[in-house]
Amino acid sequence: MTMRLTFHGAAGTVTGSMHELRVENHRYILDCGMFQGRRKEAERRNRTLDVPAHAVHAVVLSHAHIDHSGRLPLLVKGGFGGPIYTTPATIDLCQSMLRDTAHIQESDAEFVNRHHPDEEPIDPLYDTADAEATMEHFRPVPLRTPTQIGSGLSMESYEAGHMLGSSSIVLEHDGVRLAFSGDVGRPGLPIIRDPEPLPPCDYLIMESTYGGRLHPHQDEALDKLERVVNQTIARGGRLIVPAFAVGRTQQLVLLLHKLIQASRIPSVPIFVDSPLAVNVTTAFRNHPECFDEEAREFLEQGEDPFGFHRLTYIRDAAESKKLNEMRKPCIIISPAGMCEAGRVLHHLRNGVGNPRNAVLITGYQAEYTLGRRLKDGVSPVKIFGVPTEVRAQVESLDELSGHADSEELLTWMKPITPRLRHVFLVHGEPAQSAALAAQIRERYGIEVTVPGPGASHQL
Repeated sequence: MTMRLTFHGAAGTVTGSMHELRVENHRYILDCGMFQGRRKEAERRNRTLDVPAHAVHAVVLSHAHIDHSGRLPLLVKGGFGGPIYTTPATIDLCQSMLRDTAHIQESDAEFVNRHHPDEEPIDPLYDTADAEATMEHFRPVPLRTPTQIGSGLSMESYEAGHMLGSSSIVLEHDGVRLAFSGDVGRPGLPIIRDPEPLPPCDYLIMESTYGGRLHPHQDEALDKLERVVNQTIARGGRLIVPAFAVGRTQQLVLLLHKLIQASRIPSVPIFVDSPLAVNVTTAFRNHPECFDEEAREFLEQGEDPFGFHRLTYIRDAAESKKLNEMRKPCIIISPAGMCEAGRVLHHLRNGVGNPRNAVLITGYQAEYTLGRRLKDGVSPVKIFGVPTEVRAQVESLDELSGHADSEELLTWMKPITPRLRHVFLVHGEPAQSAALAAQIRERYGIEVTVPGPGASHQL
């Protein structure tokens, strides 16, 4: 019996990861993520699943980031009744992240309906009840634990090194192996373990976010962070850091901890301004089995890698607003990482016009997002619909990217290549995917496809 792959999301773009695998008339979904980018287009695409929810037998989830998990409640709302297989740490992170996403959906709908009473009211994509119902479908599958998920189909997951609980997955049916990379991380990133090699496989679905780029070395991250912090504080300004609540926030806290310990930066107040980041950090503390050696050393010395005396976690909205009234130098870390929602928008609105301040971009910025415009040096930018001049220093910390670059991806896939028949490149802008495809063909002589939305292939 053959398998058929259909690509519904992260095909020709970076967000909205969702791939369908058909085996013996059963449908399986690999990831079920949200699209991000142009708001009207993202809204339209997020409301369309492309697969009848009630017909899906099971979901295999690579990790908790919303562009991979964010439409799971919509799937459940639409009638999905099967299991969602993923790692224990991913389940704990989804507890907070899906509830938070539902709350944002509800709040945004309420805001629009209240301010536009003469227009047709909009509904949230899903609500908190849908997110709660989704949690009942999760089934924990530890790494390197072969698991039957139906129709003679088995799965086994391996450390992807992208974030806490992230996994690359090998699916096997009738002797044919399909590997799904999820998002592949970088060796040497703070806190999380390095990506694991996979066993030989016949087919590979692989991300290509940075398929045409090489990253600076991670060892430079501390030096650059030290420089940007010291420059900002010397000007009497504040450093605003838009950061993903999961992974990047915790990595930054650990690095700032190290810099203060070594007296390389002044001991200024540091704030993590996000209820979600607070909840996520608790999940990190609960899963030390996912930590690398450096993070475990903090624990062995009796220290909390995510907490120290100059660090304050903020849940309350009123306390968040008070941060914009501070006149002393400080560091504010706040989601969302692409500057499209959340409290960081308020900090940017109040801070980017001041040349004493700085904004530190710490992760991938999708096309058409505010974060991408800031990184590209655009001014003015619209924040809450209001054109705002950017006078603050804007820097990027690409060394902390959670995605492997082109050489790291080619090295990661090498153990799979002796048996590999075909590679499908997803989760990349067209130029990045095309660049990586050319390198794979040249180095390994393997056939490569960059599928568009709706493309289908028989395995």
